[in-house]
Amino acid sequence: MKKLAPRLTPAASSRTHLRLGRVCTAIQAGTPAEMMQRAADALKDSRFLEFRLDSLPGPAAVLPKIKTFLAAHPNVIAIGTCRRQPHGGNFVGPLTEELEILLKAARAGCQIIDLEVESAEEASPAQFEKFRAAQQRADAALLISFHDFSRTRGLEDAADRIASFEPDIIKVVSTAQSLADNLAILRLLEYRSAKSRFVAIAMGEEGLISRVLGPRAGSAFTFASLEDGSETAPGQVSAYTLRTLYRIDKINPETRIFGVAGNPIAHSLSPLMHNTAFRREGVNAVLLPLKVRALSDLLAITLELPLCGLAITMPLKQEVLPHLAHMDALTEKIGACNTLRVAADGKLYGYNTDVAGVVRPLEKRIKMRGARVAVLGAGGAARAAVFGLVDQGAEVFVINRTHQHAVTLAKAAGASALKQSQLAKHHFDVLINSTPCGMAGSSQPLPLAESELNAGLVFDMVYNPLETPLLKLAKSRGIPVINGLEMFVQQGARQFEIWTGKTPAEAKMSRVVQRELRKRG
Repeated sequence: MKKLAPRLTPAASSRTHLRLGRVCTAIQAGTPAEMMQRAADALKDSRFLEFRLDSLPGPAAVLPKIKTFLAAHPNVIAIGTCRRQPHGGNFVGPLTEELEILLKAARAGCQIIDLEVESAEEASPAQFEKFRAAQQRADAALLISFHDFSRTRGLEDAADRIASFEPDIIKVVSTAQSLADNLAILRLLEYRSAKSRFVAIAMGEEGLISRVLGPRAGSAFTFASLEDGSETAPGQVSAYTLRTLYRIDKINPETRIFGVAGNPIAHSLSPLMHNTAFRREGVNAVLLPLKVRALSDLLAITLELPLCGLAITMPLKQEVLPHLAHMDALTEKIGACNTLRVAADGKLYGYNTDVAGVVRPLEKRIKMRGARVAVLGAGGAARAAVFGLVDQGAEVFVINRTHQHAVTLAKAAGASALKQSQLAKHHFDVLINSTPCGMAGSSQPLPLAESELNAGLVFDMVYNPLETPLLKLAKSRGIPVINGLEMFVQQGARQFEIWTGKTPAEAKMSRVVQRELRKRG
């Protein structure tokens, strides 16, 4: 039989009604001095901190420093956590020592102490009652937590296990293996947060939705890292990212949710570009990166969350087509959709803005009708370019190392195929590279020889790095260039128009993406 916990009245603690921020920054370190330095650094973005005492070889050694720190910063709310190794933490001591460290943390000024439910259940009724009485005398709130480091399941049972101890705060953490696991966390919050102060999160990259939208669904707060690389849990993002990129403090029930879906997706610049545009244009919306392993998972989250729109990457651009209620003419011609708008009735409308990413930059520089355009490559990016350019009246030539692929694409789009060996014999108004040659991390050589660069304008779809080897070559020969960043921004601007009906500030979108690319080096 399950051991019954003693029923104590939590009202004895004045901390029960603490005013908590939406983001708690978790601090871990190898030494007490390092922990306190990181706590001081965290104050730039947060006044709500978690001290992961179990990250230190001797947790008790830092407590006098924490007491001094909290006395000097009375506006800081702190959680003291000393999770034992069997329950996902690093503390190797016994239960009695864990309980004593948590009580010392409360006496040092931590307004909340976090005890894992396994430890609460391991304690004898008398031991737990003694601990709870001491915790209340120290005027600290008790948070009892549950963590599943493998999957999302049994959330209600975990919440019930914790609730039986009548803590001040209940915390349930799972691991997301799919986007749909976020729905289970958000449902739990909507139901449980009305009855008690509740925190719920799904760890892992797929669990980002729960971290950003959890407070909107009723979570008392969410956790963040101090900075990238100092995460205390899988999938955790920095407090700075939550506040500036996702504007978590501004998210409310009226906030429209968008996503960029793919795999991998963590380094996508679409959230930065679109969230900047939302803020600049005063649109109450947020765009999140969604790691997608299966289209069915994406469709579930799109309809049930619900999402208002999506930017999607390969291979989803083709897989989604049978699920569209309507698609624009270019999507139908090209056979690829990179943008979804979700109607109020849940129907999906598909668009292709990759074409705008190619056409709009060129329209600013040349007359499209009759222009001779060479497109290097015959993959997905080339397909959008070729169909879009033919649609604008350009004379398009497809060149690919596997010539038959060029022939197939050219035939489908009403263009011409040209063998690479013939390239040097022709002159083009525009030459477009749609291959990954020159992309950061790619070892592929230039897609053409210097003698084959016979064009009045060179356009490289690759945008990382900003100046590719092909663009450097073109510049050295005095040929005007268009980099891939301009294409990225233009297709994004068209997505923004589809989703919001507004024209975004393209220059601002370009600047923030360019700044980030330079930062990434």
